[in-house]
Amino acid sequence: MESVTLNVQGMSCGHCVKAVEGSVGEMKGVKTVAVDLQNGKVKVDFDSASVSLDEIIETIDDQGYEVK
Repeated sequence: MESVTLNVQGMSCGHCVKAVEGSVGEMKGVKTVAVDLQNGKVKVDFDSASVSLDEIIETIDDQGYEVK
């Protein structure tokens, strides 16, 4: 199991939190995802044998947010 905290720009409300947590949380291999809206961070615990960090970042980007 790996853990990563990503800096994400563009999140500003509860809808943003639900969009990111919902889309990333549904990915195979993702154990937990938590958005820190105030600090613009997303923490993801995942199994790198099932899902890659690039796939997680792409999913966040697909929701309209930018991972820095």
